[in-house]
Amino acid sequence: MATTRIEVRSDGSIKVEGDFEIVDQNGKPFGLNGRTRIALCRCGYSETKPFCDGSHRKHGFQSTIEAYDLPPVPTKA
Repeated sequence: MATTRIEVRSDGSIKVEGDFEIVDQNGKPFGLNGRTRIALCRCGYSETKPFCDGSHRKHGFQSTIEAYDLPPVPTKA
């Protein structure tokens, strides 16, 4: 079993829990202050991006997600 679990929530955030690190585009880590569970913004309205602040509720964000299989990784010739 993976040490990190990522849950894509319908009409809401992406929940991340377990042992993880979140870094910016320059590789600098965000200070999570010992948190082992956070929510990432998916709607684009959060004032605390990349973290969720619940703004999706005020803006009526909707996106139903159900798991599916990705196609096979293309092989190099």
